[in-house]
Amino acid sequence: MRVTVLTGGTSTERDVAIASAVQIITALRSRGHEVAVVDTARGYIPEADERSLLSGAVGVAPPSIDQLQSLEQGLLLSGLANLRVVRDADVLFLALHGGRGEDGTLQTLLEMVGVPYTGSGRLGSAMAMDKDVSKRLFRMAAVPTADWTMAPADRDRVGREFGWPVVVKPSKQGSTVGLTVVKEADGYTEAVALARRYDDEVMIERYVPGRELTVGVLEGKPLAVGEIIPRHEIFDYECKYTPGMSQEIFPADLSPAVAAESGRLAVLAHDALKLGGYSRVDFRLTPAGELFCLEVNTLPGMTATSLMPQSARAVGIEFPDLCERICRTARLGRLKEPF
Repeated sequence: MRVTVLTGGTSTERDVAIASAVQIITALRSRGHEVAVVDTARGYIPEADERSLLSGAVGVAPPSIDQLQSLEQGLLLSGLANLRVVRDADVLFLALHGGRGEDGTLQTLLEMVGVPYTGSGRLGSAMAMDKDVSKRLFRMAAVPTADWTMAPADRDRVGREFGWPVVVKPSKQGSTVGLTVVKEADGYTEAVALARRYDDEVMIERYVPGRELTVGVLEGKPLAVGEIIPRHEIFDYECKYTPGMSQEIFPADLSPAVAAESGRLAVLAHDALKLGGYSRVDFRLTPAGELFCLEVNTLPGMTATSLMPQSARAVGIEFPDLCERICRTARLGRLKEPF
């Protein structure tokens, strides 16, 4: 196959996207596929120049807003259709996370280009990225999720309704960027201000204590359930992308009933958002044994430490096989919504 990997972009998860691309490119080339690379902020990257783009590691913090704004000036999305490596590809592999690469914007443009692409369509991508919309759809589909409200929300009302701690986060961000666990009322205003730096819409959510679980979904079926044990209080950016900063157990040490229910709810959440060929669904499992869906990732990380590849590997799907299956599913057209 001729595969063009779209990566980079201008979201706070740019470094994660590039790290994902490194793994995907290596895996597909190992199987003999012809792979080209496009940074959606800078354009086609000739193979001779790939090293300079792809050699960086994911740091302990996302790029600064100033760095991302400078890249925004060169945003290439509207010109993708003019790139030969995009038009002539058999499939476009989206190694992008957050921002326009995952929120339905890029997907809408690619529908007009007419080349199959991996991940979910424009509608599902947009709904999954908006945490408020996602949680409304979870509730309608009987997928348990924590109570929430949207800012502006009076601090005293939040305390009365949810108690402390609460989780304050941007409504349309990933990788815990801009997220704060607010333990006391005094930290609430500052947490809302931080979240608002990354998104105009801010969510305030009841904090759910318990174990962090995740389930990959591939072609409508759940993969292995995993448990994440971060070194920090929450599974934050550093713990997600720094080797050794979290313990990830696949399959998780769960009863057969809880594992099966996690998989069932993962597929239910995936379907509620009208998603495509693959996703990753995150849960909290309370000490009382209740599962609460946190969010669904439509383009889950594919880095060396990412959870989706581990979820697949635990059921016997090695990384190159996973990448090929994702490409084949895209080419068969099962991921696309009619335009």
